Amino acid sequence: MFAIAILVLMAGYTTAYVASEDVRYLTRSGIEETRILQSRRSIAKLVADSRTPAETRALLKLVLDARDYAATLGLEAKETYTTYADVGRDTLLLVLSASPRNCLCAYLWKYPIVGRIPYKGFFDADMAQRTADKMEARGFDVYLRPSGAFSTLGWFNDPLLSTAMGKDSMELAATVLHEIAHNTLYVKSATPFNESFAQMVGYHGAEEFFRQRADTLDAARARDRWNDEILLSEYYAGLGRRLDSLYQATTDTAAINAGRQAVAAWARGELQDSIGPRLKSYRVGRLTERPINNAQIIAARIYRDRLGLFEQWYQQHGHRVDSAVAALGRLVKGVPGDSVYAVLERATATP
Repeated sequence: MFAIAILVLMAGYTTAYVASEDVRYLTRSGIEETRILQSRRSIAKLVADSRTPAETRALLKLVLDARDYAATLGLEAKETYTTYADVGRDTLLLVLSASPRNCLCAYLWKYPIVGRIPYKGFFDADMAQRTADKMEARGFDVYLRPSGAFSTLGWFNDPLLSTAMGKDSMELAATVLHEIAHNTLYVKSATPFNESFAQMVGYHGAEEFFRQRADTLDAARARDRWNDEILLSEYYAGLGRRLDSLYQATTDTAAINAGRQAVAAWARGELQDSIGPRLKSYRVGRLTERPINNAQIIAARIYRDRLGLFEQWYQQHGHRVDSAVAALGRLVKGVPGDSVYAVLERATATP
């Protein structure tokens, strides 16, 4: 009887797998996550192993040191980044964002536990491209990009992936602190808040980390990168306001297309004449060549949403990451995602 039940379940799953893209997506995601977890190797052992290349050992030691520093900041490091996984390829994950062409509105995917998320990650490149093509055919702006790291929010002991192991020591430390920040504070259905908070922790945390190591060069680089992120946050906010005004003013397709071209011209001038000269670590480069793509803009803003508010919060708490994180956790505890920014705005308002 048990064998019959198993056969029935397997037949049902096979049918669902063939018929449902969602079942295939979840199956592939589960397989890849299992492979990652099974390929984990202890970073401490790799650092101690003389057979590990010297450059790799130095970077992995930096990861352990950044993890230890995260704990001193009150971040919940748990077992995140105590292991390393070589995924065997340059790109592990592709992330898809989408938006209607006549609205700066993120298409939302809904998941258990984490809530509504304005992007979808794919381990299968073909499936990612098929999904992007289908959404584009339905009239959406789409944006498909690689991602070197992701967090399971503490549900698994996330390893450091080989795709995140660049040679930039500052960015590596900031990535460690950024991802661990997600273990510490996560507001359901508030992705821009969560990612922007983690950006603040990542770069300010990296600045503090390198300063206490007497590494003034990387401390300055982290400070400069955060300066640039705030500038880009202001730029994207201004770009968003112009596009919102355009989309609210008309529903005519021709007028929207013409308006998008006009906004793109403003964006090029703003980047070249106002933002570019003030950037300390980024180069504007080909950003000025991009046409308006709502999905691309939304994806960029997710990590740069009202960063000035987070900077104000950091300054109000003694220019200390540990104090800022602890106080923010208390402030937003139990606050629903759609209200979290209003709460932060009130808390940072000048009396």
